[in-house]
Amino acid sequence: MSTTCELLNRPPQPTLAIRTHSAVQDLAQAMGQAFGAVAQYLGQLGEHPAGPPYAAYHNMDMQNLDVEMGFPVARPLPGQGAIQPALIPGGQIVAGLHVGPYDQMHHVYEALTAWLKANGREATGVVYEVYLTDPNEAAPEALQTQVLMPLR
Repeated sequence: MSTTCELLNRPPQPTLAIRTHSAVQDLAQAMGQAFGAVAQYLGQLGEHPAGPPYAAYHNMDMQNLDVEMGFPVARPLPGQGAIQPALIPGGQIVAGLHVGPYDQMHHVYEALTAWLKANGREATGVVYEVYLTDPNEAAPEALQTQVLMPLR
């Protein structure tokens, strides 16, 4: 499986998100609940997402993932309860696109890690996944996920 890695310069992106801990086997359910809650809150504010849903992984402990899940927004918005403003950082980011089932995403992570090594760069440690297709509407082999690694 071939993954093209791309160096991007992006502006900071405000978001609304829920940050929680989850085991990897419970992640789909946690994401569904978080995305639903944030979307409902955006509706209450009379706002719309400014892009597809995302998850930010603050660690890679598969039994206790520290994960932030939500939507980008056009401007900073107030939080409520577990839903809080967050920010996808701006600056240099290396990005890779994964097409296929979520359980095969290790290919894009391997490609991005190889890119970092080959280019003498270091990631911040937080990884963002942007879910470009809805798993309720696309076949597993057609799912598209952009993986972003902000650089130091």
